Amino acid sequence: MSAPALTPVVVRLKLSLLRNGLRQSGGRRAAWVASAVVTLLFAALQVLGLVALRGVDGVESLVVLLVAVLALGWAVMPLFFPGGDETLDPTRLVMLPLRPRPLVRALLVASLVGIGPLFTVCLLVGSVFAVARGAAAWAVGVLAVPLALLVCVALARAVAAANVRLLTSRKGRDLAVLSGLVVAIGAQVVNFGAQRLGSGGLDQLDPVADVLGWLPGASAIGAVHAAGEGAYGIAVARLAVSAGALVVLLVLWSRTLTRLMTAPDGSTLQAAGDSAVRDRPSTGFARLLPAGRTGTVMERSLRYIWRDPKTKAAWVTSLAIGLIVPVFNAWQGTGSVYFACFAAGMLGIQMYNQFGQDTSAFWMVAMTISSARDAYAELRARALALLLITLPYAALVTVLTTAMLDDWTRLPEALGLSFALLGAMLATGAWTSARFPYSVPQEGYKNVAPGQVGLAWISIFGGMMAAALLCLPVIALTLWLNLDDAGQDLRWLLLPAGTAYGALLTFGGLRLAAPRTAARLPEIVMAVSKG
Repeated sequence: MSAPALTPVVVRLKLSLLRNGLRQSGGRRAAWVASAVVTLLFAALQVLGLVALRGVDGVESLVVLLVAVLALGWAVMPLFFPGGDETLDPTRLVMLPLRPRPLVRALLVASLVGIGPLFTVCLLVGSVFAVARGAAAWAVGVLAVPLALLVCVALARAVAAANVRLLTSRKGRDLAVLSGLVVAIGAQVVNFGAQRLGSGGLDQLDPVADVLGWLPGASAIGAVHAAGEGAYGIAVARLAVSAGALVVLLVLWSRTLTRLMTAPDGSTLQAAGDSAVRDRPSTGFARLLPAGRTGTVMERSLRYIWRDPKTKAAWVTSLAIGLIVPVFNAWQGTGSVYFACFAAGMLGIQMYNQFGQDTSAFWMVAMTISSARDAYAELRARALALLLITLPYAALVTVLTTAMLDDWTRLPEALGLSFALLGAMLATGAWTSARFPYSVPQEGYKNVAPGQVGLAWISIFGGMMAAALLCLPVIALTLWLNLDDAGQDLRWLLLPAGTAYGALLTFGGLRLAAPRTAARLPEIVMAVSKG
């Protein structure tokens, strides 16, 4: 009796994984349906937009750029979201008697099942409709769509297989923290590029498209335009580039699978003895911190920022967006020095839910708090750890934004507003951390445990609104000094005034939050341990 074909089995496995995942909870089903609907609607709008651009000068450069970016997304997505698809990890199949070539074929077909491939097909079909002219171009388009799709999928699989040992390790998962940085930078680049295109037209993309049109994936769509222009030799050459790249990717993927299926890893090697464990020398940074509880808590908080994946992801995203928003707006000539306050606002958010980042380990911290004085010392040390990063960073972003706008006269008031906002967010963050704590799950990509989403919204957005209200006196003083001619020469006072006001708010917020923290320790421990 012959064995069943491998490809249908792997496709059914992919569907079973998807179905069983959706059965786990109603929330997961709702999230998947919502994401599918939004993705398909966006894909439909993309197709309609590309069809509407048919005949517009420079549209061929636009579609080549879109497909190139799409291929890049397929390449980097497994690195940022390794847990998004269970079948991306071929090491789960190492105990099965499978040969690499049939396995490559089966996994390639299974990869075509999902929302991502469907979105890719829609974009590719819309691109062909936008540039195809004549029977030859349509014939090339029939070949270009599946070829570009297979290149994208094979690229994602080859990258995932080559890095599977890294992605399935704990340190490798830290790579996902870069996703926030990539999204933040990518959004601003797209915004800047859209504004430039709106003022100059699609012809500005021609030099970039001439290069990207010879890269795998994008070259297949470039071949459609070349065939429509009668350049059949170029069309064949560009199709050959994508076809050759697909063959190379499949070969590399097959070799990687062979190595993964046969080479030993850390789980099959004999563990090193105790002699392999060596004491790590101290960096000496702890000696620069204050003595006693304050220094200990500050060091612990800073180590969370550096080592905990969720905390690191939040900080990387905040640092990136806090810099990108004011700098990109200043670069485009549409910004203001007051946009620099965005950096203080993004970093001040890190004060919210201070105890949630400790998760179930917070009970050990709670054992050291027996009075409001202990709680004040704990909160003060955590705030000081944040200020070690936020104060110089907010000042740096403000100075950089001011230099790009060449508006040095407003530097003192921008710094004063930033420091006042930072103090207000530290104050409200300390209070909401005690009043509305919630758990941060350690596994997966959720930042709030199920059932605590309402607490997170109240804590973060309620605290931000309270911080904005607390900053009204400094905002009013800034407006008065700018509107009154006699106050123009006194605007420099906003720097010491804003700094003092922010420090006063921080001190008051910590004092108010300390007794509540000490009184609600059991509730806080229960709330942050749910994840």
